[in-house]
Amino acid sequence: MIKFIIGFLLKNFPRSFLQRISKPIFKVITLLYKGDAVFCPICKISLRKFFPYGRKVRENALCPNCLSLERHRLIYLYLKNETDFFNKKLNVLHIAPEQCFIKKFKNSKNLNYTTGDLNSPLADIKMDIHNMPFENNVFDIVLCNHVLEHVKDDILALKEIRRVLKKGGYSILQVPFYHPLQNKTLEDKSITDPLEREKKYGQSDHVRKYGKDYNKRLTSIGFKVDENNYINKLSEDLKTKYGLSKNEIIFIAAKY
Repeated sequence: MIKFIIGFLLKNFPRSFLQRISKPIFKVITLLYKGDAVFCPICKISLRKFFPYGRKVRENALCPNCLSLERHRLIYLYLKNETDFFNKKLNVLHIAPEQCFIKKFKNSKNLNYTTGDLNSPLADIKMDIHNMPFENNVFDIVLCNHVLEHVKDDILALKEIRRVLKKGGYSILQVPFYHPLQNKTLEDKSITDPLEREKKYGQSDHVRKYGKDYNKRLTSIGFKVDENNYINKLSEDLKTKYGLSKNEIIFIAAKY
Protein backbone atom coordinates (compact mmCIF):
# COMPACT_ATOMS: atom_id res chain seq x y z
CA MET A 1 0.00 0.00 0.00
CA ILE A 2 2.81 2.44 0.88
CA LYS A 3 4.54 1.77 -2.45
CA PHE A 4 1.30 2.41 -4.34
CA ILE A 5 0.66 5.72 -2.53
CA ILE A 6 4.22 6.96 -3.11
CA GLY A 7 4.12 6.09 -6.80
CA PHE A 8 0.73 7.77 -7.19
CA LEU A 9 1.84 10.99 -5.48
CA LEU A 10 5.07 11.26 -7.49
CA LYS A 11 3.30 10.69 -10.78
CA ASN A 12 0.32 13.02 -10.17
CA PHE A 13 1.48 16.00 -8.11
CA PRO A 14 4.07 18.71 -8.84
CA ARG A 15 7.32 18.43 -6.89
CA SER A 16 6.86 21.98 -5.54
CA PHE A 17 3.53 20.93 -3.95
CA LEU A 18 5.02 17.77 -2.47
CA GLN A 19 7.90 19.80 -1.01
CA ARG A 20 5.42 22.00 0.82
CA ILE A 21 3.42 19.18 2.40
CA SER A 22 5.97 16.41 2.87
CA LYS A 23 8.13 17.55 5.76
CA PRO A 24 5.56 17.43 8.61
CA ILE A 25 4.23 14.11 7.35
CA PHE A 26 7.69 12.55 7.27
CA LYS A 27 8.53 13.90 10.73
CA VAL A 28 5.80 11.60 12.04
CA ILE A 29 7.11 8.71 9.95
CA THR A 30 10.61 9.30 11.40
CA LEU A 31 9.30 8.42 14.86
CA LEU A 32 8.01 5.11 13.53
CA TYR A 33 11.35 4.31 11.87
CA LYS A 34 13.58 4.78 14.91
CA GLY A 35 16.37 2.19 15.10
CA ASP A 36 20.07 1.72 14.48
CA ALA A 37 20.40 -0.29 11.26
CA VAL A 38 21.02 2.71 8.96
CA PHE A 39 22.42 6.20 9.47
CA CYS A 40 21.91 9.44 7.53
CA PRO A 41 25.23 11.33 7.44
CA ILE A 42 23.46 14.59 6.58
CA CYS A 43 21.02 14.92 9.49
CA LYS A 44 22.86 12.44 11.77
CA ILE A 45 19.84 10.31 12.56
CA SER A 46 19.81 6.52 13.04
CA LEU A 47 16.87 4.50 11.77
CA ARG A 48 15.81 0.88 11.42
CA LYS A 49 15.63 1.50 7.68
CA PHE A 50 15.18 4.28 5.15
CA PHE A 51 11.77 4.92 3.58
CA PRO A 52 10.85 3.43 0.17
CA TYR A 53 10.76 6.02 -2.62
CA GLY A 54 10.49 6.52 -6.39
CA ARG A 55 8.06 6.07 -9.27
CA LYS A 56 9.47 2.57 -9.47
CA VAL A 57 9.75 2.32 -5.73
CA ARG A 58 13.24 1.69 -4.35
CA GLU A 59 13.54 0.16 -0.91
CA ASN A 60 15.71 1.83 1.73
CA ALA A 61 15.98 5.12 -0.21
CA LEU A 62 14.57 8.20 1.58
CA CYS A 63 15.59 9.56 4.97
CA PRO A 64 12.22 10.61 6.47
CA ASN A 65 13.91 13.14 8.75
CA CYS A 66 15.76 15.33 6.20
CA LEU A 67 14.38 13.86 2.94
CA SER A 68 17.79 12.88 1.57
CA LEU A 69 18.01 10.17 -1.08
CA GLU A 70 20.89 7.86 -1.97
CA ARG A 71 22.52 10.41 -4.29
CA HIS A 72 22.31 13.21 -1.71
CA ARG A 73 24.01 11.16 0.97
CA LEU A 74 26.78 10.15 -1.46
CA ILE A 75 27.37 13.76 -2.58
CA TYR A 76 27.46 14.93 1.04
CA LEU A 77 30.01 12.28 2.00
CA TYR A 78 32.12 13.18 -1.03
CA LEU A 79 32.07 16.90 -0.22
CA LYS A 80 32.83 16.26 3.44
CA ASN A 81 35.57 13.65 3.04
CA GLU A 82 37.20 14.48 -0.30
CA THR A 83 37.00 18.29 -0.63
CA ASP A 84 37.43 21.52 1.34
CA PHE A 85 33.71 22.34 0.93
CA PHE A 86 33.10 22.78 4.67
CA ASN A 87 36.46 24.40 5.49
CA LYS A 88 37.24 27.00 2.82
CA LYS A 89 35.50 30.30 2.04
CA LEU A 90 33.43 29.46 -1.04
CA ASN A 91 30.72 31.04 -3.15
CA VAL A 92 28.22 28.28 -3.86
CA LEU A 93 25.23 28.26 -6.19
CA HIS A 94 22.69 25.49 -5.68
CA ILE A 95 20.26 25.10 -8.58
CA ALA A 96 16.91 23.48 -7.71
CA PRO A 97 18.04 23.10 -4.08
CA GLU A 98 17.28 19.86 -2.30
CA GLN A 99 15.63 20.29 1.08
CA CYS A 100 18.08 17.99 2.83
CA PHE A 101 21.00 20.30 2.00
CA ILE A 102 19.60 23.79 2.50
CA LYS A 103 19.76 24.18 6.28
CA LYS A 104 23.11 22.37 6.50
CA PHE A 105 24.73 24.58 3.86
CA LYS A 106 23.14 27.84 5.04
CA ASN A 107 24.48 27.18 8.54
CA SER A 108 28.02 26.56 7.26
CA LYS A 109 29.74 29.86 8.06
CA ASN A 110 32.43 29.36 5.42
CA LEU A 111 29.88 29.23 2.60
CA ASN A 112 28.31 32.14 0.77
CA TYR A 113 25.36 29.99 -0.27
CA THR A 114 22.81 31.00 -2.91
CA THR A 115 19.86 28.92 -4.11
CA GLY A 116 17.97 29.45 -7.34
CA ASP A 117 15.20 27.81 -9.33
CA LEU A 118 12.36 28.69 -11.68
CA ASN A 119 9.58 27.05 -9.64
CA SER A 120 10.87 25.67 -6.33
CA PRO A 121 9.39 27.28 -3.19
CA LEU A 122 12.68 26.47 -1.44
CA ALA A 123 14.90 28.71 -3.62
CA ASP A 124 16.13 32.18 -2.65
CA ILE A 125 16.11 33.47 -6.23
CA LYS A 126 13.58 32.77 -8.96
CA MET A 127 15.63 32.24 -12.11
CA ASP A 128 15.81 30.48 -15.45
CA ILE A 129 18.85 28.20 -15.73
CA HIS A 130 19.10 29.18 -19.42
CA ASN A 131 19.69 32.82 -18.48
CA MET A 132 20.91 33.15 -14.89
CA PRO A 133 20.99 36.61 -13.25
CA PHE A 134 24.67 36.49 -12.26
CA GLU A 135 27.85 38.04 -13.57
CA ASN A 136 30.58 35.92 -15.13
CA ASN A 137 33.04 34.08 -12.87
CA VAL A 138 31.10 34.42 -9.59
CA PHE A 139 30.90 30.96 -8.02
CA ASP A 140 33.48 28.47 -6.84
CA ILE A 141 30.99 25.60 -6.93
CA VAL A 142 27.64 25.01 -8.63
CA LEU A 143 25.46 22.13 -7.49
CA CYS A 144 22.93 20.97 -10.07
CA ASN A 145 21.45 17.54 -9.41
CA HIS A 146 18.72 15.90 -11.49
CA VAL A 147 17.88 19.15 -13.27
CA LEU A 148 19.28 18.88 -16.81
CA GLU A 149 16.83 16.15 -17.83
CA HIS A 150 14.00 18.66 -17.23
CA VAL A 151 15.25 21.76 -19.06
CA LYS A 152 14.46 22.83 -22.61
CA ASP A 153 18.10 23.20 -23.73
CA ASP A 154 20.63 21.38 -21.56
CA ILE A 155 23.62 22.57 -23.62
CA LEU A 156 22.63 26.21 -23.11
CA ALA A 157 22.09 25.51 -19.40
CA LEU A 158 25.56 23.95 -19.16
CA LYS A 159 27.10 26.97 -20.88
CA GLU A 160 25.40 29.20 -18.30
CA ILE A 161 26.74 27.10 -15.45
CA ARG A 162 30.23 27.30 -16.89
CA ARG A 163 29.86 31.07 -17.42
CA VAL A 164 29.06 31.81 -13.76
CA LEU A 165 31.81 29.53 -12.45
CA LYS A 166 35.19 30.98 -11.56
CA LYS A 167 38.24 29.64 -13.34
CA GLY A 168 39.26 26.57 -11.32
CA GLY A 169 35.72 26.15 -10.02
CA TYR A 170 33.58 23.08 -10.57
CA SER A 171 30.01 21.86 -10.77
CA ILE A 172 28.50 18.59 -9.60
CA LEU A 173 26.07 17.59 -12.34
CA GLN A 174 24.09 14.46 -11.53
CA VAL A 175 21.41 13.16 -13.89
CA PRO A 176 19.33 9.97 -13.82
CA PHE A 177 20.50 7.00 -15.85
CA TYR A 178 18.22 4.17 -16.89
CA HIS A 179 19.87 0.83 -17.47
CA PRO A 180 20.68 -0.73 -19.84
CA LEU A 181 22.26 2.55 -20.91
CA GLN A 182 21.86 3.52 -24.57
CA ASN A 183 24.89 4.86 -26.44
CA LYS A 184 23.37 8.23 -27.30
CA THR A 185 21.16 10.57 -25.30
CA LEU A 186 17.55 10.28 -26.42
CA GLU A 187 15.60 13.50 -26.98
CA ASP A 188 12.81 14.43 -29.35
CA LYS A 189 11.30 17.92 -29.07
CA SER A 190 8.16 16.75 -30.86
CA ILE A 191 7.23 14.57 -27.86
CA THR A 192 5.07 16.79 -25.63
CA ASP A 193 2.50 14.35 -24.29
CA PRO A 194 3.28 13.53 -20.60
CA LEU A 195 2.41 9.86 -20.99
CA GLU A 196 4.65 9.52 -24.03
CA ARG A 197 7.46 11.31 -22.20
CA GLU A 198 7.12 8.96 -19.27
CA LYS A 199 7.34 6.02 -21.65
CA LYS A 200 10.36 7.40 -23.55
CA TYR A 201 12.28 9.21 -20.81
CA GLY A 202 11.24 7.59 -17.52
CA GLN A 203 9.18 10.52 -16.20
CA SER A 204 6.46 12.73 -17.62
CA ASP A 205 8.43 15.90 -16.80
CA HIS A 206 11.68 14.69 -18.41
CA VAL A 207 12.56 15.90 -21.91
CA ARG A 208 15.56 13.64 -22.53
CA LYS A 209 17.09 10.35 -21.38
CA TYR A 210 20.87 10.50 -20.99
CA GLY A 211 23.11 7.86 -22.46
CA LYS A 212 26.78 6.91 -22.52
CA ASP A 213 27.55 10.22 -24.27
CA TYR A 214 26.74 12.32 -21.17
CA ASN A 215 30.44 12.96 -20.52
CA LYS A 216 30.84 14.19 -24.12
CA ARG A 217 27.93 16.60 -23.69
CA LEU A 218 29.72 18.13 -20.70
CA THR A 219 33.11 18.34 -22.41
CA SER A 220 31.56 19.76 -25.59
CA ILE A 221 31.07 23.15 -23.92
CA GLY A 222 34.54 23.27 -22.38
CA PHE A 223 34.29 21.43 -19.08
CA LYS A 224 37.00 19.04 -17.91
CA VAL A 225 35.07 16.09 -16.49
CA ASP A 226 35.94 13.70 -13.68
CA GLU A 227 33.67 10.64 -13.52
CA ASN A 228 34.40 10.17 -9.85
CA ASN A 229 33.97 6.71 -8.34
CA TYR A 230 34.09 7.84 -4.71
CA ILE A 231 31.53 5.12 -3.91
CA ASN A 232 34.28 2.53 -4.42
CA LYS A 233 36.27 3.99 -1.53
CA LEU A 234 33.55 2.95 0.90
CA SER A 235 33.21 -0.51 2.37
CA GLU A 236 30.14 -2.60 1.66
CA ASP A 237 29.09 -2.16 5.30
CA LEU A 238 29.19 1.63 4.96
CA LYS A 239 27.30 1.58 1.67
CA THR A 240 24.56 -0.38 3.43
CA LYS A 241 24.63 1.72 6.57
CA TYR A 242 24.30 4.99 4.63
CA GLY A 243 21.78 3.57 2.17
CA LEU A 244 23.82 4.33 -0.95
CA SER A 245 23.40 3.26 -4.54
CA LYS A 246 26.40 1.03 -5.22
CA ASN A 247 27.00 2.14 -8.82
CA GLU A 248 26.49 5.94 -8.66
CA ILE A 249 29.22 7.98 -10.37
CA ILE A 250 29.65 11.62 -9.34
CA PHE A 251 30.07 13.81 -12.42
CA ILE A 252 32.38 16.71 -11.56
CA ALA A 253 32.74 19.31 -14.32
CA ALA A 254 35.62 21.78 -13.82
CA LYS A 255 36.24 25.11 -15.54
CA TYR A 256 39.84 25.77 -16.60
